Amino acid sequence: MRAFKSVGGVPPFIKRAEGAYVWDVDGNQFIDFVGSWGPMILGHAHPEVINEVKKSANDGTSFGAPTKKEVILAEMIIDRVPGCDMLRLVNSGTEAAMSAVRLARGISGKDKIIKFAGCYHGHCDSFLIEAGSGALTLGVPNSPGVTRGTAQDTLLAEFNDIQTVQDLFKKYANQIAAVILEPVNGNTGCIPPEDQFLKNIRDLCSRHDALLIFDEVMTGFRIAKGGAAEYYSVIPDLFAFGKVIGGGFPIGAYGGRKELMEQVAPSGRVYQAGTLSGNPMAVTAGIETLKRLTHVEYENLENLGAYFEAQLQDLIDTYDYPVWQNRAGSMFSLFFHPGPVMNTQDVSKCDFDAFKHYFHTLLDHGIYTAPSQYEAGFISLSHTEEILNKAITQVHVALKDVFIPA
Repeated sequence: MRAFKSVGGVPPFIKRAEGAYVWDVDGNQFIDFVGSWGPMILGHAHPEVINEVKKSANDGTSFGAPTKKEVILAEMIIDRVPGCDMLRLVNSGTEAAMSAVRLARGISGKDKIIKFAGCYHGHCDSFLIEAGSGALTLGVPNSPGVTRGTAQDTLLAEFNDIQTVQDLFKKYANQIAAVILEPVNGNTGCIPPEDQFLKNIRDLCSRHDALLIFDEVMTGFRIAKGGAAEYYSVIPDLFAFGKVIGGGFPIGAYGGRKELMEQVAPSGRVYQAGTLSGNPMAVTAGIETLKRLTHVEYENLENLGAYFEAQLQDLIDTYDYPVWQNRAGSMFSLFFHPGPVMNTQDVSKCDFDAFKHYFHTLLDHGIYTAPSQYEAGFISLSHTEEILNKAITQVHVALKDVFIPA
């Protein structure tokens, strides 16, 4: 993404950021809808967060020993998230998802997992899998270095298509340790779950003695105070977190039911460790960020997201543009497809040349969005209605440039 491979051109190298804006090394200012891919929910360089991080740095950057702040952050997460009784801090979202899957396999004694096409869970071998041939498929590697043996333990289903999940459980009923998914598919753009989709997966997992893992690295504390588990009223067995809980610093966490998390070493037999896990500076940034994310602020975020969506939809309807938008809280995407867009197959049918043109026109007019049709955008509490109106004006320019050229 950072190399602009899918859109071409030279990416801006960012020098600094503040609030809803970033500036590149050439002094160009952009309204930022990337937000470091999600964690900058308060806006960039929030002064109170930065001040506390500076204090933490003065006390030392890493200890390799327990700190009180680790416990404070863990308790804040547990208090917010329904179904999360215990938590283990790690260094990244990739590590959190990888560890949750290892725990599910270790507890169940089963090898296979189900993941969904288009859902990204980091670069662990088990997740770098694409669908093979046939209606029911074992995965095949989509990166050199991932063995076929590893890939064959990953089964691929289609997001928002419960039948594909049912078929996999029918064929591999006693072999599936877990189902892992992003509750909102955020790595093929923003694609919310259809009504009952998450609930039906929850029911299938319970019926087949498989664990349900929500990868809330993107949705956790982004779409609601209690993440997707609260937003959709569906409780998984295990969670993976990241992004917002670090307030812009690298961190992750996995957690879930107490009887499951007690199986992690040293209290249990499933091994996981990390020297820099619970880094005091990252934990400080996370605490200070979550502290400021009250129910009132989530209402504000929802209102900002709804306002932006309504303004954008008015443009689409007025000019009958062949595009489709999705939104979940403060996550959103505009797809160059007449819609609806419900899964990665739909996204693959988008007009990628039109997106490329649109992206660069926005960039030229001071709007920084994700440089791929397969990525979501993010609104922060710093994106006031005035700033969103400025962005909509430029979106109008870009859409006209694509569809109504002079």
